[in-house]
Order: sequence, then structure tokens, then C-alpha cells
Amino acid sequence: MLTKKAKYALTAILNLARKHEDAPTRISELAQEENIPQKFLEAILLELKKHGFLHSKKGKGGGYMLRKSPEEISMGDIIRAIDGPLAPVPCVSQSAYQKCSECKDERTCGIRITMKDVRDAMADVLDNTTIADVLRRVEEAEKAKQIELVKIS
Repeated sequence: MLTKKAKYALTAILNLARKHEDAPTRISELAQEENIPQKFLEAILLELKKHGFLHSKKGKGGGYMLRKSPEEISMGDIIRAIDGPLAPVPCVSQSAYQKCSECKDERTCGIRITMKDVRDAMADVLDNTTIADVLRRVEEAEKAKQIELVKIS
């Protein structure tokens, strides 16, 4: 399950991606716009900066901006940076593999076989969905919603 920290990180990245060409965004502004506790957001933004997704500018007119374009950042990149591996069990993780102590034979373990399929499917979707893709889908959903509202009224 996606942690609240990862969800907030994705929310912050999407907000900053919408303003990608604008001036830096202050933490207080971002926290208010997205209803994220400011202290929690500060820690998340520092972590995203450490992983190379953001850069910051100090002083007047300062704040955070994306370091990469929205087309270069995948949902999987952000989730892994904040929550770690996508794998539901450690024995199928590609980056943090650990053998399960209770497993008799990893090659024939039904749980491992199924969870590897889950991990692979999740990774395929998340790694092939960029922040730009998400913004396009949101825009399409907003347009469809407007069309529905016009039809209703």
C-alpha cells in the first residue's frame, strides 16, 4: 500500500510539475494548496531534493522547483525514493532482495511466483507512467467533467 508520505510526495511533485516553467514555489504555499502538514512536507521535499528530483532557491523569491522535466520523472521513481522497493514481499524485490526464512523452495513457492507477477505489473505501470502523463490524464478528466456538467445543465 502507498504510504501517506509517498502520496504527499507525488502530490507535491504534481503541483510543482504544473508550475514547471514558473518561479520557485514556497513550502508554505505548497502545503496550503495541497493540504499537507508543512513540517511533514519540508521533510518530504528535502528527501526528494536529496534524490535529485528537486532543487531549491533560498531567499526572496525562493522555494522549490523540479530539477528534471515532468517527462523524465516516473511515478515509480518517486515511490521508490520515498517508500523503497515496490515488491510486496522481499523475495521478489529487484533492489532489496531477501530470502524468506520460512520458504522451503523459492523456485516453486506459489506465493513468490504470484507476488513476482504483482511486482512486475506494478513496476510496469508505475515506471512507464511519467508525471507528464499523469498531468495529461488529469487534464482530460477535468475536460470530461466539464462536458458532463454542460450536458446536465
